[in-house]
Amino acid sequence: QLQLVESGGGLVQPGGTLRLSCAASGFTLDYSGIGWFRQAPGKEREGVSCINMRYGSTYYADSVKGRFTISRDNAKNTVYLQMNNLKPEDTAVYYCARSRAGCPGLTTTYFGGWGQGTQVTVSS
Repeated sequence: QLQLVESGGGLVQPGGTLRLSCAASGFTLDYSGIGWFRQAPGKEREGVSCINMRYGSTYYADSVKGRFTISRDNAKNTVYLQMNNLKPEDTAVYYCARSRAGCPGLTTTYFGGWGQGTQVTVSS
Protein backbone atom coordinates (compact mmCIF):
# COMPACT_ATOMS: atom_id res chain seq x y z
CA GLN A 1 0.00 0.00 0.00
CA LEU A 2 1.34 3.37 -1.04
CA GLN A 3 2.28 5.63 1.84
CA LEU A 4 4.13 8.93 1.87
CA VAL A 5 5.28 10.48 5.13
CA GLU A 6 6.56 14.04 5.39
CA SER A 7 8.82 15.30 8.14
CA GLY A 8 11.20 18.14 8.92
CA GLY A 9 8.87 21.07 9.36
CA GLY A 10 9.12 23.55 12.18
CA LEU A 11 9.38 27.17 13.23
CA VAL A 12 12.18 29.21 11.68
CA GLN A 13 13.06 32.88 11.45
CA PRO A 14 13.01 34.74 8.14
CA GLY A 15 16.17 33.97 6.22
CA GLY A 16 16.48 30.59 7.90
CA THR A 17 16.62 27.09 6.45
CA LEU A 18 14.75 23.83 6.77
CA ARG A 19 14.98 20.48 5.04
CA LEU A 20 11.83 18.50 4.51
CA SER A 21 11.78 14.77 3.85
CA CYS A 22 9.21 12.66 2.04
CA ALA A 23 9.67 8.95 2.74
CA ALA A 24 7.81 6.43 0.61
CA SER A 25 6.77 2.92 1.46
CA GLY A 26 4.73 0.30 -0.27
CA PHE A 27 6.12 0.99 -3.70
CA THR A 28 9.31 1.92 -5.49
CA LEU A 29 9.68 5.51 -6.53
CA ASP A 30 11.94 4.84 -9.49
CA TYR A 31 9.28 5.43 -12.13
CA SER A 32 7.41 8.19 -10.38
CA GLY A 33 7.43 11.90 -10.04
CA ILE A 34 7.33 13.24 -6.50
CA GLY A 35 5.93 16.68 -5.96
CA TRP A 36 5.97 19.04 -3.03
CA PHE A 37 2.93 21.21 -2.49
CA ARG A 38 1.92 23.65 0.19
CA GLN A 39 -1.28 25.06 1.55
CA ALA A 40 -1.57 28.19 3.63
CA PRO A 41 -4.69 28.95 5.70
CA GLY A 42 -7.52 30.11 3.49
CA LYS A 43 -5.61 29.41 0.29
CA GLU A 44 -5.62 26.65 -2.27
CA ARG A 45 -2.93 24.01 -2.34
CA GLU A 46 -0.15 25.10 -4.68
CA GLY A 47 2.71 23.28 -6.32
CA VAL A 48 6.22 24.05 -5.12
CA SER A 49 8.55 21.58 -6.80
CA CYS A 50 8.72 18.20 -8.49
CA ILE A 51 11.43 15.68 -9.27
CA ASN A 52 11.41 12.86 -11.77
CA MET A 53 12.76 9.93 -9.82
CA ARG A 54 14.11 8.13 -12.87
CA TYR A 55 15.85 10.97 -14.68
CA GLY A 56 16.43 13.42 -11.86
CA SER A 57 14.90 16.34 -13.73
CA THR A 58 13.51 19.03 -11.44
CA TYR A 59 10.86 21.72 -11.63
CA TYR A 60 10.11 24.69 -9.41
CA ALA A 61 7.42 27.27 -8.91
CA ASP A 62 8.65 30.78 -9.69
CA SER A 63 8.10 31.81 -6.08
CA VAL A 64 10.76 29.39 -4.80
CA LYS A 65 13.31 29.28 -7.64
CA GLY A 66 16.80 29.96 -6.39
CA ARG A 67 15.80 29.30 -2.76
CA PHE A 68 14.47 25.74 -2.70
CA THR A 69 16.21 22.61 -3.97
CA ILE A 70 14.54 19.25 -4.47
CA SER A 71 16.63 16.09 -4.44
CA ARG A 72 16.19 12.35 -4.26
CA ASP A 73 17.77 9.30 -2.71
CA ASN A 74 16.45 6.33 -4.63
CA ALA A 75 18.17 3.86 -2.33
CA LYS A 76 16.26 5.30 0.62
CA ASN A 77 13.07 5.84 -1.37
CA THR A 78 13.10 9.41 -0.09
CA VAL A 79 12.78 12.88 -1.57
CA TYR A 80 14.06 16.02 0.12
CA LEU A 81 13.18 19.69 -0.14
CA GLN A 82 15.97 21.99 1.01
CA MET A 83 14.49 25.39 1.77
CA ASN A 84 16.85 28.34 2.14
CA ASN A 85 16.24 32.03 2.72
CA LEU A 86 12.75 31.30 4.00
CA LYS A 87 10.19 34.08 3.96
CA PRO A 88 7.01 34.58 6.00
CA GLU A 89 4.99 33.88 2.86
CA ASP A 90 6.46 30.36 2.79
CA THR A 91 4.44 29.57 5.90
CA ALA A 92 2.13 26.66 5.09
CA VAL A 93 1.53 22.96 5.55
CA TYR A 94 3.80 21.16 3.11
CA TYR A 95 2.70 17.93 1.45
CA CYS A 96 4.31 15.45 -0.87
CA ALA A 97 2.49 13.35 -3.41
CA ARG A 98 3.20 11.00 -6.27
CA SER A 99 2.55 11.19 -9.97
CA ARG A 100 2.83 8.09 -12.14
CA ALA A 101 3.56 10.35 -15.10
CA GLY A 102 6.80 11.87 -13.87
CA CYS A 103 6.40 15.61 -13.43
CA PRO A 104 3.54 16.61 -15.75
CA GLY A 105 2.98 19.91 -14.02
CA LEU A 106 2.79 21.49 -10.59
CA THR A 107 -0.93 21.05 -10.18
CA THR A 108 -2.68 18.72 -7.77
CA THR A 109 -4.63 17.12 -10.62
CA TYR A 110 -1.75 14.86 -11.58
CA PHE A 111 -0.82 13.71 -8.08
CA GLY A 112 -2.14 11.29 -5.49
CA GLY A 113 -1.18 9.35 -2.41
CA TRP A 114 -0.92 12.51 -0.34
CA GLY A 115 0.95 12.44 2.93
CA GLN A 116 -0.36 14.00 6.14
CA GLY A 117 1.71 17.15 5.73
CA THR A 118 4.28 18.94 7.85
CA GLN A 119 3.88 22.48 9.16
CA VAL A 120 6.42 25.14 8.20
CA THR A 121 6.16 28.46 10.01
CA VAL A 122 8.44 31.36 9.15
CA SER A 123 8.21 34.09 11.73
CA SER A 124 10.37 36.31 13.85
